[in-house]
Amino acid sequence: MKRKLAAVAVLSATALLTGVVQAGAVAQAGPASLTGDQSGPLAKALKLGGQEKLVAKDAVVDRDGTRHLRFERTYAGLPVLGGDLVVHQSAGGSVTSVDKAVGAQLALPSLTPKIPADRAAEQATGAVRSTVGIAADEDESPIKAVHQTGKAELVIWASDGNPRLAYRTTVEGERADGTPSSQLLVTDAATGQVLSTHEQVQTASGSGKGVFVGSVPLTTTQSGSSFQLKDASRGGQATYNLANKTSGSGTLVANTTNSFGNGLASNKESAAVDAQFGAAATWDFYKNTFGRNGIKNNGVGATSRVHYGSNYVNAFWSDTCFCMSYGDGASNTHPLTEIDVAGHEMTHGVTSATAGLNYSGESGGLNEATSDIFGTMVEFYANLPTNPPNYWIGELINLNGNGTPLRYMDKPSKDGRSADSWSSSVGGLDVHYSSGVANHFFYLLSEGSGAKSINGFSYNSPTSNGSSIAGIGRDKAAQIWYRALTVYFTSTTNYAGARTGTLKAASDLYGASSAEYAAVAAAWSGVNVN
Repeated sequence: MKRKLAAVAVLSATALLTGVVQAGAVAQAGPASLTGDQSGPLAKALKLGGQEKLVAKDAVVDRDGTRHLRFERTYAGLPVLGGDLVVHQSAGGSVTSVDKAVGAQLALPSLTPKIPADRAAEQATGAVRSTVGIAADEDESPIKAVHQTGKAELVIWASDGNPRLAYRTTVEGERADGTPSSQLLVTDAATGQVLSTHEQVQTASGSGKGVFVGSVPLTTTQSGSSFQLKDASRGGQATYNLANKTSGSGTLVANTTNSFGNGLASNKESAAVDAQFGAAATWDFYKNTFGRNGIKNNGVGATSRVHYGSNYVNAFWSDTCFCMSYGDGASNTHPLTEIDVAGHEMTHGVTSATAGLNYSGESGGLNEATSDIFGTMVEFYANLPTNPPNYWIGELINLNGNGTPLRYMDKPSKDGRSADSWSSSVGGLDVHYSSGVANHFFYLLSEGSGAKSINGFSYNSPTSNGSSIAGIGRDKAAQIWYRALTVYFTSTTNYAGARTGTLKAASDLYGASSAEYAAVAAAWSGVNVN
């Protein structure tokens, strides 16, 4: 998964990166900051084949000039799934190391598919139709309808370490609970075998009792005599009322008083206040904590859609519409607009724009945990008196009907399904439960082990090896996780890779001999990742 390279290429830093404002330990630069045709020289430096090319995705520049360049890969012009990599360069431009999603060499005997594209699309659609009435996992509602098939696109499938020609097809539909479904299927171009399925609409189930944020300030836009829930200071992010529909952009929430909602679910503006504030808090957290300028780091704000569907007990993020959607819950009286739900779901967008962690197996657990971690951090950042921050997920929406949270970071197994520590079977769990390993790691790294009260909430976090761990604080833990996500994780990172990546991140930020580095190692050992 990772190999060291000698310093084989020296590139001009000026030609490579422009317009990067460095502040703090690191600065983030988008793909547009990668100027000049540097993919060719880097491909040669990395000893890639003659038919392989690199496509810039993201860049991180440290204060000392060290660069971390994230690329996708193509082979003979075809996208390589599992071909993503991160090139690490010194300030002088020499390549010091590279993290690859898959280390296998690309050498295909033929680029001619045995199955035509239209048949591949039909096979993909048939594979999804065969699951109608069946949930993909315990946390999903079953598919009830398949209503659209995207065109099959020829790709190279390499994520399993066995590169071959394949098709990538998007099949759309709807789940029984009203959640839209957009499944990305990869099928073998020779046999039609389904190699991978990935649900692109990522959800967090919940039901609530009302509006959560209380009285909060909002940045609005005035248009004539109307005030709109549109925030020009945060990339134009705005909130729309879908009026219980499941498609379209809805109606921009606006009124003549510049005062929205009354805190009651019966007032349709109240859920919009939650959504708009949650989006703003998430934007501000990423901006002020990591210098990240929006979900994609391009200054563009996301859209929030409230009153999605009818009696829809869920909320979800979609990369396709770059939007958050919130249902109104049972009887359309319980909007799902709690702030850690907003932070969790929009973090899926951040993960998609950076490491692109595959939403299955151990990488899927890390994807979900990343959303739990930063959703929790958004909750701490907002520090609302109506929603005191804690290490529980969705504690106010009462999905279980008994006042308990959806998930616990201090001891994930308290939900009856999540894993406290790693085992060889963790990758087979639903990603919402395999996430427990990383959630527990983050809690131990932040707060340490044992019984304690934090912010009025009681926790008792054990370790798998019986060790006692002292935490380094959630702010440092978040910095380490974010750097690992944006600099070292790839689409196929598993728990062993996450340990390696976070140790590198801790070394970068605090030093290899630091207490923070030792704490990262101890916290991973505390969840049996050694």
